[in-house]
Amino acid sequence: MTEGKIVEWLKKPGDKVERGESVLVVESDKADMDVESFNEGFLAAVLMPAGGTAPVGETIALIVETEAEIAEVAAKAPAAPAAPAAPAAQPVAAPATAPAPAAQPVAAPVAAPAPVMAAAVSAPASTASGRVVASPRAKKLASQLGVALEALRGSGPHGRIQAEDVLAATGQPITVPRVAEGSGPAVTAAAVGGNGAAATAPAPAGQAFGRPGESVAFNTLQNAVNRNMVASLVVPCFRVGYTITTDKLDAFYKQVKGKGVTMTALLAKAVGVTLARHPQVNAGTSADGSAMAYPAEVNVAVAVAMEDGGLITPVLANADTTDLYSMARNWADLVARSRTKQLQPEEYTTGTFTLSNLGMFGVDRFDAILPPGTGAILAVAASRPTVVAGKDGSISVKRQMQVNLTADHRVIYGAQAAAFLKDLAQLIETNPESLAI
Repeated sequence: MTEGKIVEWLKKPGDKVERGESVLVVESDKADMDVESFNEGFLAAVLMPAGGTAPVGETIALIVETEAEIAEVAAKAPAAPAAPAAPAAQPVAAPATAPAPAAQPVAAPVAAPAPVMAAAVSAPASTASGRVVASPRAKKLASQLGVALEALRGSGPHGRIQAEDVLAATGQPITVPRVAEGSGPAVTAAAVGGNGAAATAPAPAGQAFGRPGESVAFNTLQNAVNRNMVASLVVPCFRVGYTITTDKLDAFYKQVKGKGVTMTALLAKAVGVTLARHPQVNAGTSADGSAMAYPAEVNVAVAVAMEDGGLITPVLANADTTDLYSMARNWADLVARSRTKQLQPEEYTTGTFTLSNLGMFGVDRFDAILPPGTGAILAVAASRPTVVAGKDGSISVKRQMQVNLTADHRVIYGAQAAAFLKDLAQLIETNPESLAI
């Protein structure tokens, strides 16, 4: 994290601040975080308003020890820049500020604080401090439609108010997201009436972040993804494809699906077990690119699409040793919290290998872009019936899927990538039941 966007100030100038008390909410690249005060005192001045962006270490507010100092420090404090006109405005360089000598500066955080927690669903989504917890899209819709968020009950995780809650409060039709676990965008379907007819004019079939004729700035998460993707262009990548027969995997999936195991969790477990046998494919590069880095753990990151744009990669830690059912529960929790930006940094930055699954969209094949710092990413397409010729010349129909491995050639060579895919295919084709042991 190099900079943070200020989402909301939880305290206003003149308020008493306790040591360790949350003062503001900051949006980093991929999460919303509460920032706590390191000092006890009074908030004298806010130097960076909500909506502004500040680099790590920049002074964004002034805290004084006594109430009597507030007026003096506030008078000497630099004027705060005007807040951006649009809530979706993107990060800009923050102006330098000079705090008054008597005040304690509040700096943009260096490490990620504890995530914002909302109240239970049975009550309006507000914390003990009275702060309402809502998704960015819900806040934007509430502002546009004139809805008071304080009066709503959130349907999201931990009572977080979602965009659908705002639409429901105004009586407008709700678009229901078909949540995809992989890296594909969530597909929406227009709400229909009881007779099957559309309740409103049909919406576009595909997802869009703006309307025709608009120019929409990239949000914080999209900018983070953009930087990573551009950085990946300098990596000497190569790609290896493999066809895997999935009849046994599909049969085993039917057995464990009722126990909460998703296909993504099943594939992540298979990848984790295979990576343990191929440590070179689990390796990456050092921060300066001068050496090969061998992680102590096998952590499989899985790409997840965000509703308002961008991708995040929740990490299934120790995928080779964690049992399948625990992994499935962990995955469900990670997906839910990633979509409400409640993940801790170590939950999306510690992946040693990445899995991108677009199989739920029925695609035949695709290539994935390698995340910087890691050695490989596996793109998984759909499993579909295929006419297959046997070694004895017989013809049969089997379910097969295409997987494509994108690898950093500085770390992984073609023979190593091929050996990894061969072992992964053998595990899936001959003994997927072992994944539950």
